[in-house]
Amino acid sequence: MSHDEAGSARRDPGRSRPGGRGRRGAGPSGGGRGRRGGARRGDARLAVLGLLAEEPMHGYQIMNEIADRTSGVWQPSPGSIYPVLAQLTDEGLVTCEENEGRKVFSLTAEGEGASAELQEATPVWERFLEADDRVDLRQEVDRLATAARQVGTTGTAEQAARAAEIITEARKALYGLLAE
Repeated sequence: MSHDEAGSARRDPGRSRPGGRGRRGAGPSGGGRGRRGGARRGDARLAVLGLLAEEPMHGYQIMNEIADRTSGVWQPSPGSIYPVLAQLTDEGLVTCEENEGRKVFSLTAEGEGASAELQEATPVWERFLEADDRVDLRQEVDRLATAARQVGTTGTAEQAARAAEIITEARKALYGLLAE
């Protein structure tokens, strides 16, 4: 840690967070995947091609449009969008023109063909909207864990044993859902 002129402690960029977790992989709940909704490899490429098929856009517009269309489930960073734009430009699928100080990207004829083919095969927006339901499930699991911790720390031995039975029954019921 370092201290600023007012004497308050602040973390050095890139240093570990409390609990031994560094920046990489630290998601909304302090661990695991950093991307809410589980963006997969290739999603940024698919989303960029799909958006540019509708109209030319600059990078910031693309990031905002993805966040809007996925109801905030996926909020891509410049570090995921700009490399995709550079790669698509190198592949000849996208062109870049300067317009009022911004780089505006648009599809080439070859890019339009690739976009149409990809969009037909994989409806990326639908998958992210479906993933929004899973975010709610994670919140419920977090609430369950909080309640279980409270029973474990403040409840009687009998209450803790009953809580363990309830959790076991719930886990079996969830696996039963998957078996249906």
